[in-house]
Amino acid sequence: MRTGWEHAEQLQREQRLVADQARLRERARIAQDMHDVLGHELSLIALSAGALKLAPGLEEHHRKAAGDIRIRAAGAVERLGEVIGVLREENDDAPLRPLGADLTELTAEASSAGLMVELRIEGEADELPPMVERAAHRVVQEALTNVAKHAPDATVTVHVTHAAAETRVVVENGPPSSATGARPRGGGRGLVGIEERVRLAGGSCDHGPRGEGFAVVARIPHAPPAQPSPPLTSTVSRSDRELPQEHLRARRRAGRAFVAALMVPLLTGAVLGGALVGWEMLSASRSVLDPGDYARLRVGQDRVEVERVLPDRQTNHRPSAAEPRGPGMTCEYYAMTADRFDDRSGDAYRLCFRKDTLVSLAALTP
Repeated sequence: MRTGWEHAEQLQREQRLVADQARLRERARIAQDMHDVLGHELSLIALSAGALKLAPGLEEHHRKAAGDIRIRAAGAVERLGEVIGVLREENDDAPLRPLGADLTELTAEASSAGLMVELRIEGEADELPPMVERAAHRVVQEALTNVAKHAPDATVTVHVTHAAAETRVVVENGPPSSATGARPRGGGRGLVGIEERVRLAGGSCDHGPRGEGFAVVARIPHAPPAQPSPPLTSTVSRSDRELPQEHLRARRRAGRAFVAALMVPLLTGAVLGGALVGWEMLSASRSVLDPGDYARLRVGQDRVEVERVLPDRQTNHRPSAAEPRGPGMTCEYYAMTADRFDDRSGDAYRLCFRKDTLVSLAALTP
C-alpha cells in the first residue's frame, strides 16, 4: 500500500512537472525570439544612428538627435535583455530558408547599417537539421549584435564551415576604433543565450578575447549525442535519511493524512454506533410494560383505564405471531424488559382494542 501511494504521488508530480515545463518552454520560445530579433534590430538602429552622428556636414541639432537615438536604442537593447533574461527555446524553432541564404541576408543587413562584415561559407549546407541551422543563425546574429554594440567600427569576419559531422561557426572582430567612444556594457545575456542554444543542440560554444579583438566559436554536431539513460533506483530500498528533507516532510504529511483518513471514519462510526445504541436503550426503557401492571389488566377494560399503566411508547420489536382481525381492531406492543442480556429480551406484550375496549391480551416470544 505504501509503495502504491508513493508511485501515485510520483506520477502526479511528474504530470504537473510536464505540464509546467510545456508552458514554460512555450513562453521561453516566444520571449527568446523577441530578445534575439528585437535586440538585433535595435542594435542596427543604434549603429546607423552612430554613423549618422559622425556624418560630415550635419547640423549640430541633427547630430545631437542622432546621438540621442543611438543612446536610446542601445539602452532599449539592455532593458530588453534585463526583462526577458536568459531563456531556453523549442528544438523545432528553425528558419524557413537555407542557412547560407539566411546568413547572407543577415550580414547584408549588418553591412547596410554600417558594420564592416565579411562572410565566408565552406562546405555544403544541404539537408542540415533544423536545430543546427537555427543555432548557427542565432550564433551569427548575436555575435553581430554584440559587435554593433561594443565595436561598431571594427571589421568582422563570419566564417561558417560545414563538415560531414558538424558545423563550425566563427565570428571574429578586430579592435574597435577610439573615435566612436565607449559603448554601453551589456550583461552578457546574449552570449549566455547562444551558449544554451548550442548546448541544447549537443554542441559547444566558446567566446573571449582573441588578439586585440573578440571571437565567438561554436561547434554544432549534425547528430546530437545520445543522452545516457538515468540509472534505475529503488525508492523502497533507500533509507529515510538519504531522502531530501522536502520528501521526508511530504512523506510525514502523507502518513498523517493516511492515519486521519483511516481513523476519522472509524471514530465517526464508533460515535454514531454508540449514539444509536444509547438511543435504542433509551427508547427500549420507555417501551417496557411492568409485568405487575400487565397482570392487573382485564379484557373489557376501557382504553382510558388501561393507558394509566402503559409506557410512553411502543416497542420496535414485533413478534411474528398473527394479529387478531376484525372491524375496528387495533393492536399495540410493549417490551417485557430493556435489558439486552435478559432472557425475556425481544419478548413483548400485545394488547388489542376494538373501539377503545381491550379485547385481547397476549405475551409473545420471537
